[in-house]
Amino acid sequence: MIITDRKKLLNRILLIAAVIVFTVSLILLIINLIPDNEDYSDFKNSSDIEVELPDNPIDFAALKERNPDVIGWITVKDTDIDYPILQSGTDKAEDYYLKRDIDENWKKAGSIYTQRLNNDAFLDPNTVLYGHHLADKTMFTPLWDFRDKQTFEEHDTVYIYTPGHILTYKIFSAFKYDDRHILNSFDFSTKEGYGAFLEDCLNPKSLVKNVREGVSVTTDDRIITLSTCTNYAYYSDERYLVVAVLTDDTKTK
Repeated sequence: MIITDRKKLLNRILLIAAVIVFTVSLILLIINLIPDNEDYSDFKNSSDIEVELPDNPIDFAALKERNPDVIGWITVKDTDIDYPILQSGTDKAEDYYLKRDIDENWKKAGSIYTQRLNNDAFLDPNTVLYGHHLADKTMFTPLWDFRDKQTFEEHDTVYIYTPGHILTYKIFSAFKYDDRHILNSFDFSTKEGYGAFLEDCLNPKSLVKNVREGVSVTTDDRIITLSTCTNYAYYSDERYLVVAVLTDDTKTK
């Protein structure tokens, strides 16, 4: 009888020990399953970090109040090219701003503009901008100086400002071309069509050309083409093109 009681006591002790071991193991398992979120707050300057957007250097609210057709602003670094960009609405001709200023007054110098074939936010594979070549050296006349190798090498940046964005482009080619309508002559919706135009830019057939070495441009990139006449004194069936590839898109206030 005493032996039986001892066995019962021993069994109870073993059962209790087993329950304790099981409980401890279960607790340890649960603890290990809980994610260990480390606290990195000491490395933060503030618990609420917000990236402040830079100011846009162009007052588009004022410009659009003056003329809603303003879609951007172009600056070719270290040149006198520093103008608003216009795009006529459907109530006007495509080339409405060829000989009209920002206030829609007739002016031989016209404005820098793009046609409605292009997206007004510069999202197309190729956005073509037009500007006159003039005796007074205004508008796109400075592009003609890019025939000089040194000038071409020293001037490689174009800024396009749009509402909410600063687009930075790197000039990679400048050359004499024919007067074909680029957007109607190449199908930029296909890699084949876009690639054909890029081939003309990277390997111009003209003897008047400069191509920058070390700049990679593919059909996955977005470019702008600045187009002007080759002579201000008489009508010409030639154009001078300066082509640049998008390298940065900075959001602004």
